[in-house]
Amino acid sequence: MIFLYLKMNKFFLITLFLISFSGFAQIEVRNGLFLYDEVFVESDDFQSDYLEELEKSLSVIPIDSVLRLQVLNDLGYYYHTRNLKIALGYIEMGLEEARDKNESYWEGKLLVSQGAILLRMEQLDLAEKALTDAISKIPENESWLLYTNLGYVYERKGILGEAFVYASKTLEIGEKYGDTKAVAMAYSDMSNLFWKQGKFDAALSYGLKSLEIFEKRGLKDLDYDFTFHLVGQYMVDLDRPKEAIVYFTKSVEIGERYGFYNNLSDTYIAMANLQAKMGEFSEAQISGLKALRYAELLENEFMIMRSYMSLGKVGNASKDFAKAADYLETSILEATENFGDKFYLSLVYEELSKAYEGQGNFQKSLVASRKSDELRRDVFTAEADKQVAQLQTEMDVAQKENTIMLQEAKLSRQRILQVFYLTLAGVLIIILFLLFRVFLRKKKYSTLLEKKNEEKEFLLKEIHHRVKNNLETISSLLTLQIAKIGDPKFKQIMEDTYTRVQSMGMIHLSLYKEGNLKKVEMKEFFNGLGRFVFDTFDASDRIRFEANMPPIELDVDVAIPIGLIVNELISNSLKYAFPNQKSGQICVQLLEKEGNLYLKVSDDGIGIMEDSTIKGTGFGRELISLLTRQLDGKMTLVNDEGAAFSFEFQLNTAA
Repeated sequence: MIFLYLKMNKFFLITLFLISFSGFAQIEVRNGLFLYDEVFVESDDFQSDYLEELEKSLSVIPIDSVLRLQVLNDLGYYYHTRNLKIALGYIEMGLEEARDKNESYWEGKLLVSQGAILLRMEQLDLAEKALTDAISKIPENESWLLYTNLGYVYERKGILGEAFVYASKTLEIGEKYGDTKAVAMAYSDMSNLFWKQGKFDAALSYGLKSLEIFEKRGLKDLDYDFTFHLVGQYMVDLDRPKEAIVYFTKSVEIGERYGFYNNLSDTYIAMANLQAKMGEFSEAQISGLKALRYAELLENEFMIMRSYMSLGKVGNASKDFAKAADYLETSILEATENFGDKFYLSLVYEELSKAYEGQGNFQKSLVASRKSDELRRDVFTAEADKQVAQLQTEMDVAQKENTIMLQEAKLSRQRILQVFYLTLAGVLIIILFLLFRVFLRKKKYSTLLEKKNEEKEFLLKEIHHRVKNNLETISSLLTLQIAKIGDPKFKQIMEDTYTRVQSMGMIHLSLYKEGNLKKVEMKEFFNGLGRFVFDTFDASDRIRFEANMPPIELDVDVAIPIGLIVNELISNSLKYAFPNQKSGQICVQLLEKEGNLYLKVSDDGIGIMEDSTIKGTGFGRELISLLTRQLDGKMTLVNDEGAAFSFEFQLNTAA
């Protein structure tokens, strides 16, 4: 109970109690005190009229009462499970009143609630600011909810390592002050972060540990409900669908009882995905529409976006690709340009690529697939994975050492009067033993890391080798096919394709041979590419090739598109710039200057005439244009004693 003494005369107090509070279950007046029964603290009696009764109480709680600030905070925080805009309105009202009263503590509490609501409204930067502003105003023993929501902000931004740091901070505070809710929340959040990394076994272990603590606490609240949803999702990914249904059903039961629209939308999305996977497409469609209905009631753009994504996945699974594409395109529109959660956005583009492929639109499918890969690379960085793994190890080691130290302290207290010196000697031995074990563990861990790094390098080298071999196989198949083609135009198309595949294969050959698994030395690559293309066109004896440039190394993601551009331009020069067996020269130059890359491919042939007939299919020009845009570059053509193509790429953007 929260008690607040009101300075009012006895007659007015009794009248107020009899007239105003007789119908309010959460707030009463007894002996001159306001009694407020906080929900999910002393009970989980969160009935359908709970928020309505709290709203009514605002009209009779004195404006100068601190209890009014708590009621406004609770209204805002618990309304955010039903309607985000109404919730934000109450919090902003509370913040204004708290600042007028110079109530720093309640200003901090309201800022935490504001951050939680802004987070769910996809205003991640504003949410982060509200939460960081609250840090100095909230006492440490109550700050776990603040750090939990800061972790959510970084999770939604795709910075998983930082998100894990804040989940660890929540756990540390919970264990320090014996707050079981904080501990349960920390394990729930950690399980979600492991799931996003694809570590489903670890996710399930932490999720079940969280549920166990929630159940001992005995209150069915919003976060307990959401953890049921999370564990159900982990069961799905571990291919345990029957168990997943049990957890999803429990989550829906709690969500519908208390009106947790956000959790209901989440769980129906997961159920739609599972039902589609099991071939129950009608049921999956119904679940997806339920998820969308709850998301729209909540006015939560993130949940609306994910609901449309789930409907799109159902469409793909049932091979209704046109409907799937419509849902997924709507999902992207709902996300807007400033959408913060790159993880879920990457999943939408992945499904959209499948929908386009199912419709036979392979170009759109490729663009969507590349967008998905780009977003995933932003989220699943090696640094984030290493940070999470290190924090997990440190946390596990700290907990184990904590347990050992507590056991040793208890043993020491039992024997201290009888064998003081012996106990002291034993403690010293144990400390030395622990230090030795820590040393061995660190040494073992360091050796394991070195071994894993060597294994990763070997696997990456093997991948480049296999990609090179596969591309050579494709080249061989193309060569066999070209030999059987009679149509000159079609044969030319196949030969162009052959040179493009061979160009990519040479990149992976370079990576494999040189031992640098990430970068390609471009001068040597251009010389090799020139020899190959010249041999293909039988032009080595009349056309001279020159790579007039210093050695320069580029990441493979940049080297491949630049290699394809140069391949296209050299091939075009050999086809059209030197008619009638004319002799000449083709030059390639690539330089890095002030953070930019400058590429120039030129020949001293007949040039490109403005009134000349366009030759070829045009695919080569389209490919060059697409690759230039991919590297955020621009192209310039100069006709002067031949043709010269110049490109400028921003190196940081390209990389």
